[in-house]
Amino acid sequence: MKFGYVALADAEGAILAHSLDLGPKASAKRIAKGTVLGAAHLADLAASGIMQVVAASLEAGDLGEDATALRLAQALVPDPEAQCIRITGAGAGRVNLYAASCGIVKLDAARIHALNAIDPMISVATVADHARVDEGGMIATIKIIAYAVPETKVQQAEAGAAGAIRVLPPYYSTATLIETVTQETGGAEPSDKGRAATAGRLARFNASLTARVITAHREAPLAEAIKAATGEMILILTGSATSDAYDVAPQALRMAGGEVIRFGMPVDPGNLLFVGRLGEKPVIGLPGCARSIALNGADWVLERLMGGLCVGSADIAMMGVGGLLKEIPTRPRPRRDADA
Repeated sequence: MKFGYVALADAEGAILAHSLDLGPKASAKRIAKGTVLGAAHLADLAASGIMQVVAASLEAGDLGEDATALRLAQALVPDPEAQCIRITGAGAGRVNLYAASCGIVKLDAARIHALNAIDPMISVATVADHARVDEGGMIATIKIIAYAVPETKVQQAEAGAAGAIRVLPPYYSTATLIETVTQETGGAEPSDKGRAATAGRLARFNASLTARVITAHREAPLAEAIKAATGEMILILTGSATSDAYDVAPQALRMAGGEVIRFGMPVDPGNLLFVGRLGEKPVIGLPGCARSIALNGADWVLERLMGGLCVGSADIAMMGVGGLLKEIPTRPRPRRDADA
């Protein structure tokens, strides 16, 4: 592609690089940037006393910005239905990708990095890997920065792009939340705050809670409640924080015939989470901060599980980078005070 000043006599078919306001003798008031200049445009420019323009001219082997953006979008999303992604039309060298379902975004970051390294004029910007998305939410934009790119570069970008981005729709539609009460509270029923916050998190995935379950904060009754849970996922919110891998709630899961995969996570707030399984059902021991609607480590685990992903100990261990989340007002011992 050639770019620079072009004499009006040589400008037909070139792409105007900067918008121009025209004089009173012209038939139009303005020519917008990106316009492919035709005879009428040249006549208006001449009538306005403009004898040269800054323009781009495609050469043999070049592919225009819109065609490039659309081809790369189709390479990234060869199967829109299976990938749960909607592709927009191209305009000004840009194509956007939108989620066709609520869920979480799954990226192949290495392939997207490789695509962005092919040519600086080719850019793909996405949301973060494992980001939660609503139906209709934008998840990526493909922008061609120049007016054209060599088609050989486009072909190179297409070759490794297929399936590098997708939306995982909700895998589960129901969850049972088990709440425990302690002797210290006299067995009083928990407030609705934790259940409401949990229901809100599930609603983002078009999922719902089963009937309310409240049990004593002891291993045997909690184990029975776990075994009796009807939801496809089991969530446990204890009246007393889980402080060890062999505390009441993890032990109750073991008594019920389940397994504890990991206790503790390098995300704050959310350190005191545990994750496990009961047969095919995932189990999350929620930290106390899950009673708040604010983002915490439990969100990251819940969202991945709702997308049908397995969450193992190694997955949680890798959440520490970026895991220092915003302070929440309900935190019993704020970080700032603790550091003083």
